[in-house]
This record gives sequence, structure tokens and C-alpha cells, in this order.
Amino acid sequence: MGKPVMQWQILAKDPERASAFYGALFGWTVDAGNALGYRTVSTAADRGISGGIWPCPPEGHSMVTLYVEVDDVAAHVESCRNLGGSVVMGPQVLPDGDEMAIIIDPEGIPVGLFRPARRKGGSLNS
Repeated sequence: MGKPVMQWQILAKDPERASAFYGALFGWTVDAGNALGYRTVSTAADRGISGGIWPCPPEGHSMVTLYVEVDDVAAHVESCRNLGGSVVMGPQVLPDGDEMAIIIDPEGIPVGLFRPARRKGGSLNS
């Protein structure tokens, strides 16, 4: 399995302001219709990858993160540590069953790790 970049995410202290800014700047449509406060961004383009805007916790830092799909989030978190990186957010399962973590590479760049949930029929949904 390759390791494709599947999504980008903006972690923002003021996600409403960020949503309004990027919506006005690029004409993106932002949908916040979920219980987690996640804002799904539609670029209305037939190319590129999708993304979203997530509320940053008070102790966090605003950043942009690319999410790379992996087959085992915990194993990649451990490999990150062994290769000199660090972990911002350890592996966790989201309410829809997707799994994610956020690591920091040795240069200080955040990278998200993502494994889609198994869906009906046992297949992975990406």
C-alpha cells in the first residue's frame, strides 16, 4: 500500500474567522454541520484534495497539517519516535471509526496520520 496524502487541515484558534477568511479569499464553501465543531471545506474543484478547519485547543498552536493514510497508526507513531520525531496527539479513534494521530518531524513540521474506518463489507473507506 502506498502512503498518499489524503487531506489537509487547518488548526485554528478562531475557526469561524478562519472559515470566513478562506471562504472569502478562495470562494470555498465551509460546512460546520457536525457535533465535533469540524468545518469541512469544499473547494468546488475537480482536482486536489479536500480539507477542513478544526478548532485548536487553548494550549495548542495554529497550523496546517497534511494527513497521510497509513495502514497502522500506532506503528507509524512508534516509528516516528524511533526516527527522532515527536507526537502531538497519540492515536485515537474518532466517532465514525476513523483513526488518527499527529506527529512532528525532526524539522518541527506537523504531519497527520490517518487510517479510515472499516465500513460495510469489511473494506476500508478512503
